[in-house]
Amino acid sequence: MFWNSRAGLTLVFCLFISVVSVQAQSADSVSSLNEVVVTAQKREEPLGKVPIAVTAFTSSQVHAFRLWNNKDISGVVPGLYAADPGDGRDVISIRGVTSTSYDPAVATYIDGINQFGLDTYIPSLFDVQRIEILRGPQGTLYGRNAMGGVLNIITRQPGNKVSGFAEVSAGNHGLQRYSAGFSAPLVRNKLFIGVAGLYEGRNGYYTNEYDQSSYDKQHNYTGNYYLKYLPNTRWTLDLNIKHRSNRNNGAFPLVADPVMVFQQPYKLNQNARTTMVDNTFQSSLSAGYKGRTFNFKTQTSYQENYRYYTSPIDGDFSPLDAISIINNYGKQWNNIRAYTEDIQFSSAAAARWKWTAGSYWFYQDQPNKQATRYGKDANMLGVGDSLFSTINTTRNRKWGMAFYGQLSYALSGKVNLTAGLRYDYEHQREHVMGEYQHDPDPSPVVVTPDTAGSVSFHAFSPRLALDYQLASHSTLYAVYSRGFRTGGLTQLSSAPSQPPLVGFRPEYSSNYEAGIKNSWLSGALRVNADLFYTHMNDAQVPTLVLPDAITVTKNAGSLNNWGAEAEIAATPFKGLDVLYNFGYTHSRFQTLKLSQNGRVVDLAGKHQLFTPDITSMLAVQYGYLFSRDVRAFVRGEWKMTGTTYFDLANTIRQSPYSIYNMRCGAGYRQFELAVWGRNIGEKKYISYAYDFGAYHLGDPATWGVTLSVRFRG
Repeated sequence: MFWNSRAGLTLVFCLFISVVSVQAQSADSVSSLNEVVVTAQKREEPLGKVPIAVTAFTSSQVHAFRLWNNKDISGVVPGLYAADPGDGRDVISIRGVTSTSYDPAVATYIDGINQFGLDTYIPSLFDVQRIEILRGPQGTLYGRNAMGGVLNIITRQPGNKVSGFAEVSAGNHGLQRYSAGFSAPLVRNKLFIGVAGLYEGRNGYYTNEYDQSSYDKQHNYTGNYYLKYLPNTRWTLDLNIKHRSNRNNGAFPLVADPVMVFQQPYKLNQNARTTMVDNTFQSSLSAGYKGRTFNFKTQTSYQENYRYYTSPIDGDFSPLDAISIINNYGKQWNNIRAYTEDIQFSSAAAARWKWTAGSYWFYQDQPNKQATRYGKDANMLGVGDSLFSTINTTRNRKWGMAFYGQLSYALSGKVNLTAGLRYDYEHQREHVMGEYQHDPDPSPVVVTPDTAGSVSFHAFSPRLALDYQLASHSTLYAVYSRGFRTGGLTQLSSAPSQPPLVGFRPEYSSNYEAGIKNSWLSGALRVNADLFYTHMNDAQVPTLVLPDAITVTKNAGSLNNWGAEAEIAATPFKGLDVLYNFGYTHSRFQTLKLSQNGRVVDLAGKHQLFTPDITSMLAVQYGYLFSRDVRAFVRGEWKMTGTTYFDLANTIRQSPYSIYNMRCGAGYRQFELAVWGRNIGEKKYISYAYDFGAYHLGDPATWGVTLSVRFRG
């Protein structure tokens, strides 16, 4: 039920604050609609002048929305959905462009570094200066796998002023979250340092009825360290190090019964529970030059992710000792490394010609070793044998390079033309080997000898945009862009119909978009709207091969996406801020033929995965300043997610649902105390599902209190 003791006390507290606020004298709003500067086109520009559908969150908005993780952005941005399988690797979809493989369709950048895959990215959000979400293909400037868009995260950077923050949160389900950061000049105008850290922990949302234990209990540590050096007024050197150490005691909290997942929510029954060890490390070294005629920047990065399971994963999601997955073979396996280098030149100052040009290079090494274990109960699932393992070993190495350029020219005082082009080349080489081991013999037998294959491909990603300033606060724009998602080679699996080392082609899209951006009443009202149409060729359709838990990708069809989006931000009067976002996405396969159980199944006309037809969000916040030092606020949020499908046959379906969040509190000078609630209506909904019929529910109702302090010298 919606009403319980915690909800009642929280709502009474919030109502008390709002009543007191109304009785006090008028003052400025806690938040404002000041113009946001973004770097969506690799240069600083006002958000309202960028000919791209961009949603931007300032640090204060990230704080107000309580965005702690990438998945919290789901539904807050028009057309964006973050599917949450429960293991920390959120699959982000924008405008019907998504992925179920480890190569994302929406690129994530943190401080200029491309988070190369779902394995290597850091999802925790803290010490954030700004988040930019670019919708639609952004391959010209951002490269591979930016087919659906870009999630661009910029953390706070140190400067000449001493600044810092500390935040403590506690809530139900054993929630604890502590974060702190500090930045200062070591040598004024020369050398600066920034340090920030985060600890998050909670008990499991799920209960394992097999032994009545808490399942999916998690905790993680995340750090961000920054060193900036200014040799002179033109050069900048930046060293940035990030790491995340995550432990999940009960990864993949999945229920195989579509009825029981709702009748007994957050309960499962598995005879095995493992701890997922997930360590990510990233480092980058950047050098920048700002000259009179041109600017220059180079960024070198290294990424590493070591993810393994300390004991076998329950692969049948039941009390049976039937199928389990093993991947703990030492650090030489399942330890992914990536190196990147980006060199960029750009025009120096505001001029009639604005240009950006550069080159990009990467290398990625993915050694993977995984076994499927068939236990004593395997015969009950029709396997035909028991007490044996099949072991698949894959060594995949990729490297590639790209050259890109974009030019903007002011045709007149009101009309600007932007044209860009990128060329990508990529080469992959993969080795596979299959082994069989039967108890009690400890020595595996090679059944598929070490075999290698390679594939190469290239792509051109053009972009053409025209923007016209209708009035001083209204901009109309139209864009054509081509999307590109990298191809690859299939893995080794137990399915005879899915041979390894078969190349699948890159996925391409043509995107057409028109929109308008408006700012009226001295910025008190902003209305942005756009229409889009995207056609995708050679759609990459991943198939999960069981019981191996290996994804095999094929080019199996074409897809059409079209829709409309709107964003409204208003301050009707001092203290009251209203945000409303709406997105409609119609995404269906025009052609889609898959092989299933020895026959070809035609799925033309089916809906795309992880793509709600509607996303709608309303946030209302009222803030009040009692005096210069004392303030209070109350905030409510409503998010509606439309019909969502989780398998290509559209048999696994989540009906439209609404989520309600709230936050209210008071502040004194740099201190703030807030009470918050997420999903306060206790809505049960499917957040992620596998096509073989395993379901994961979205987070239950969570309540908590946060005490924070921020200072700046």
